[in-house]
Amino acid sequence: MNRPGRTEEIGRGPAWRPARRLVFGVFIAALFPAIAAEAEVTSRPAQTKPAAQLRANVDLEALLKKTAEYCRKLENAALDFICREEISEKIDPTYDGKKPAATASDWVSLPGGRWIKGEIRSPKILTSYIYDYQCVRAGGEIRENRTLLSENGKKINEPNARLKTAIFVFGSVLLSPVGLLAKRFQGDCDYAIVGTEKIARRLVVILEAKPKSGAPETTNLFGKAWIDSETADILKIEWDKSRVRHHESVEKFGERIGWKPRLTIRSEFSAEKNGIRFPTRFQIQEAYLNERGRAFVRSETNVVYKDFKFFTVEVDVR
Repeated sequence: MNRPGRTEEIGRGPAWRPARRLVFGVFIAALFPAIAAEAEVTSRPAQTKPAAQLRANVDLEALLKKTAEYCRKLENAALDFICREEISEKIDPTYDGKKPAATASDWVSLPGGRWIKGEIRSPKILTSYIYDYQCVRAGGEIRENRTLLSENGKKINEPNARLKTAIFVFGSVLLSPVGLLAKRFQGDCDYAIVGTEKIARRLVVILEAKPKSGAPETTNLFGKAWIDSETADILKIEWDKSRVRHHESVEKFGERIGWKPRLTIRSEFSAEKNGIRFPTRFQIQEAYLNERGRAFVRSETNVVYKDFKFFTVEVDVR
């Protein structure tokens, strides 16, 4: 028997759509997608003595006041901009209709006399979209519009286009700090400094927000924020999976295949205009961990915003 070489099957399926479509969004009055520049955020753990010193010296109450003031400015900002929104989506439907095999130690015969060790995996479904996105926000009202420029590499000019992602519908990434750190929501959360990291050569603290014990169910955001303790700049946010509408579908999928679900939702903020920070990247990854802790990534949605032009970014400084 010839031992097989390693192969990977990748396919496209623009007409394929799953039975479920999950929604991520900030549950506040103004809902609109993130805008961003092309700059990339990189992060790595900081284990140095200055990191420990920074964590010990942070005044949590003062930091929360700074972030609350930033959220107030963000909510009252008047915005008028256009940008390019690039979306890539990858879906692995291998276990959509079956459970994982009990063992992956057997050799499996493929057409053409080839053999592989383990299960036969379904071809991955890869889709991509490029939109011209326009957003105008004034007096608390938002007008937004998308023009689809490209789908799976094919040029298109479709005005007033809908967001075509198959798994996740996203929005309000720009305003997400409000649900996490605005003054009116801070009373519902317990906050703690849980670590430090370096982001773009800046040593920042990691602030975690959890719902207060015994507090009533709310639609607030919970999660972690990477914050410059001096400037209160919010450089990254990672949200709790419960902030995804219908996240129960992920839990049920994990129960069906017998693996633990892991839903990762994060945004990186690297662009700044008139004191307002704009997201540069947004990612949602749906994964499931087997008994050995190895992850099967069922879906991943990546969004990049770039080439944007601001016509108005006015901040209420009162």
